[in-house]
Amino acid sequence: MGGLERQFEAVLPEQYVDLGIAEANLMSVGAALASTGILPFVNTMAAFASARALEQVKIDIAYHRLPVRIVATHSGLSAGQLGPTHHAQQDLAAMRTLPHMTVMTPADAAETVRMVRAAAYLPGPVYIRLGRGPTDPVYDGDAGFTVGEAVQLRTGDDVTIVAAGSHPVLFALEAADRLAAQGVAATVLNMHTIKPLDVAAVVRAAERTAGIVTVEDHSLLGGLGGAVAEAVAEHRPTRVLRVGVSDAFASRPGGHRDQLTAGGVSPDRVVAAAEAVLSGRPLPPADRPDRAGEHDRTVHSHTVHHSQTVKESAS
Repeated sequence: MGGLERQFEAVLPEQYVDLGIAEANLMSVGAALASTGILPFVNTMAAFASARALEQVKIDIAYHRLPVRIVATHSGLSAGQLGPTHHAQQDLAAMRTLPHMTVMTPADAAETVRMVRAAAYLPGPVYIRLGRGPTDPVYDGDAGFTVGEAVQLRTGDDVTIVAAGSHPVLFALEAADRLAAQGVAATVLNMHTIKPLDVAAVVRAAERTAGIVTVEDHSLLGGLGGAVAEAVAEHRPTRVLRVGVSDAFASRPGGHRDQLTAGGVSPDRVVAAAEAVLSGRPLPPADRPDRAGEHDRTVHSHTVHHSQTVKESAS
């Protein structure tokens, strides 16, 4: 869409096309280029790639199995202060339901490089989910990368933490260190590929540990937690507790980490979920400081009944 990748344009001007803020057109042009044998990488914000342009991604790209690589920035709550119009809490849920679509999200900058290189050789469409600002590295040096194969970052036999994305993986590692100080050994998996999910790794975790905690910068509905829960329910039932963004829009300004904490995603929340798995207790609802004082918008059943009665009397 232009404005964010001028370095690429400067180095390879003949391979750079700025289509402006027109995401639906962006996807259709990408599909057209792919149909001629070109391998396009299309770039825009995740909120618009997965919502505004979803029909074009579905019909023009996925339906035809075209090798378009959608590189979506500002995913999850990483747009921070730009607010709900630019937040992408639903993109994993949308993209992983599309046939033929590979869905990935890296843990740090180094893994982003490996992921983009791997994506160039994959058949069919690919969705790569990136954040906005820099984050701390997860990997000390070079590491291998295989699409659809989770990376084990910590080993433990008590509980498993499965995370996807930069902040969630860092939160999982911080939580694992804090649990270790309490005598709890946690396995940490970087599930960089959401689809195809590494079901074998999830099943091994379910067999070896007391349960699984998932961590993601995405809605609690339909993302990594949903994918892991589906795999566990089908192959090896065990307890799964999901740490993700509560089912609500952000209602106050703040940076990426501020928005995550307000939405219910933090190292504290991961530790609490792991402790709940081990104790068998329920995980209390996340505190939502961003919704403090919000008016109750619940439509009570008696109100609906009264409205229906009035309508029937009038007719």
